[in-house]
Amino acid sequence: MGLTIFMSKIRYILAGSFIDGSGADRRRKVFLEVKDSFITAIGSAAELPRSDEASIDDFSYCTVVPALVDCSVSLTQSPAVDRRSGSSVNKVGMAKKAAMLERHMHYCHIHGVLGAAASDDLEDLRGYDQQVGAPDNIIAIRTSGRLCRNTQDCPAVGPAGSDFLKIDYSGNIEDVKPKEPGFSNEDLHRILQHRGGKKAVVIANGQQEVAEALAAGCDAIEQGYAMGEDNLRKMAARNVLWIPSVLRARNRLDAAGSSGDVCCRFSTRYVAPGKPVPGAETFWKKMLAEQLSQLRLARKLGVTTAVGTGAGSIGILHGESMVEEMKLFIKAGYSLEETIQCASENGAKFFAMEKLGTLGVGRPATFLIGRGMAQQLPRKLSYLEGIYVDGSPSPVYQK
Repeated sequence: MGLTIFMSKIRYILAGSFIDGSGADRRRKVFLEVKDSFITAIGSAAELPRSDEASIDDFSYCTVVPALVDCSVSLTQSPAVDRRSGSSVNKVGMAKKAAMLERHMHYCHIHGVLGAAASDDLEDLRGYDQQVGAPDNIIAIRTSGRLCRNTQDCPAVGPAGSDFLKIDYSGNIEDVKPKEPGFSNEDLHRILQHRGGKKAVVIANGQQEVAEALAAGCDAIEQGYAMGEDNLRKMAARNVLWIPSVLRARNRLDAAGSSGDVCCRFSTRYVAPGKPVPGAETFWKKMLAEQLSQLRLARKLGVTTAVGTGAGSIGILHGESMVEEMKLFIKAGYSLEETIQCASENGAKFFAMEKLGTLGVGRPATFLIGRGMAQQLPRKLSYLEGIYVDGSPSPVYQK
């Protein structure tokens, strides 16, 4: 019996600009050689190898960047401005919950967010639908399971089936009502000392709360509003990740300025009826300015930062909000290349998303194609020219 040999076809991607996600400067007029779902060579477009066996995808008018990773998202929570929609999510049946998950994953995918660190309990959905969370789904999901808000919610090694531990230590910055006491400082230390090797992300705001989370040994701080320079220096020294979630303050500022709740659909702004809160606009303007100032200092001090939008919170849409958070990083002084590193490699590395992150020889050929040159990013990432997954155009993406 003869032996049949199948030759893998080589694909060349021509890019007008290329940003690899490592923080390095962009490169102009390059080619990517792709074979067996991996990048096998990167070089100048002028030196593109000639081969009758290879196909060439010409995106010389576009910019190639890594797939994005949202480090703060709830995939089973509605971002609807109508607060009743959000409060009713936990009451819906399994079919509706699965449909909401699928819809939000699709929103992420079409905006180039192919990785998400989610504070969702998906165990019941995995039993309901075996495809949920499967490796061949359209985005990579790492889940904390049910968000730990008190000691009852947070067993010693985290919720069953979770990839990491997420603890709500001080409440979200935009919460209207003060958070009810859930953890003592001693509880936080005990939980983090017996977490079973899982990484721990702690939502903490204020100097004392963040200092306590750092002292307890957390791996990442989410939000970190008003935490101060001393805590930032500790994070830089200990290589603790910061997920600043600046968009939360921007969103609340927009809402305060409109006398209503604003849904951040940035192409069109929707405002729900609401009563103005005295002093709210001044407060959120101050909080936004301070968070941008902290982010600027974090860059100077060398704190590792990652982009996380809080998608699923009121008014913060899945997928679409990622570009808006990136714009705020740039406003704080990050270069485009640094911002893309924060929106891809830093999150992918922290949450062990092996197929995502920096683009380079030997790395998976999963990337985004933004129409236009790098100067038009990140805005153009809202309207992608294409998405490649494992070296081929995404079968579920349409322009």
